[in-house]
Amino acid sequence: MEQTHFAIPVDHFPAIHEIERNPSDEPRPVTLLELVEAVSEVSGSEQEVMATVTYMLNSGRIRLSENFRDTPVAKLCG
Repeated sequence: MEQTHFAIPVDHFPAIHEIERNPSDEPRPVTLLELVEAVSEVSGSEQEVMATVTYMLNSGRIRLSENFRDTPVAKLCG
């Protein structure tokens, strides 16, 4: 008896979940190490860590403190 195979295409649509915040809230200062460690705990790959850290820094919700506080995001995550 011959088996018939079917291919079913599945599209994956990643979503970005926006978090409500008050525009007057100051961004939370964290070190780059703290940020990378926190994101790494819930990420599946280095690429996901880099993308998330870049997004968080560009969003203005996080502000780096200490050694990298004045370093442009493009230089950190380029």
